[in-house]
Amino acid sequence: MTKKILYRGAEAEIRLSEYMGKTVVLKQRVKKAYRIKEIDRHLIAYRTKEEAKLIAEARSYGVSVPLLYDVDLTKGAITMEYLAGSRVKDILNGLEESERKRICFKIGESIARLHNHDIIHGDITTSNMIFLHDRIHLIDFGLGCKNSELEAKGVDLHVLMEAFESTHSKYAHCFDYVIEGYSKKFQGDSSAVVKKIEEIVRRGRYR
Repeated sequence: MTKKILYRGAEAEIRLSEYMGKTVVLKQRVKKAYRIKEIDRHLIAYRTKEEAKLIAEARSYGVSVPLLYDVDLTKGAITMEYLAGSRVKDILNGLEESERKRICFKIGESIARLHNHDIIHGDITTSNMIFLHDRIHLIDFGLGCKNSELEAKGVDLHVLMEAFESTHSKYAHCFDYVIEGYSKKFQGDSSAVVKKIEEIVRRGRYR
């Protein structure tokens, strides 16, 4: 099949492709001409491996993520399940308030499941969430890492708060529903995470 480009970013290209008869998503990291070739190859392989590990680990902890079909470290490519759902970014504003609340609550629960195991997504926005089969699927762990610090968890959620304030400005209050879901599932002190978000806001640490 012709590989349709879904997204072209600075770090990677995302394409629709085919793998063993299935329609899949192929994420291919982009070579950087300004980097020494050996360093570039090493970085691409390392980042590809780390992203695949985070996705697999997230799934093992009950977070809905794409299934991984193939990881090619030499090419810097990850072949994964194509989720034929809707981006939360595209549907959230048009929902009834009760449904918006329910989905935001689910978002919070999913983030808590990551944070319970010190997985930091790194780019939690409603663009990186697919709503399918009544579940929130988190995608694009390219900026993710493992980090147990409260600061990292606060920053992760702060990124989402900013996404609500910009992309969903009429419904910025819905971030409160995210925090409700997060507090229900988070196994640590969720109030400490909320305080950290407030501290980040006070510091004016905007991305």
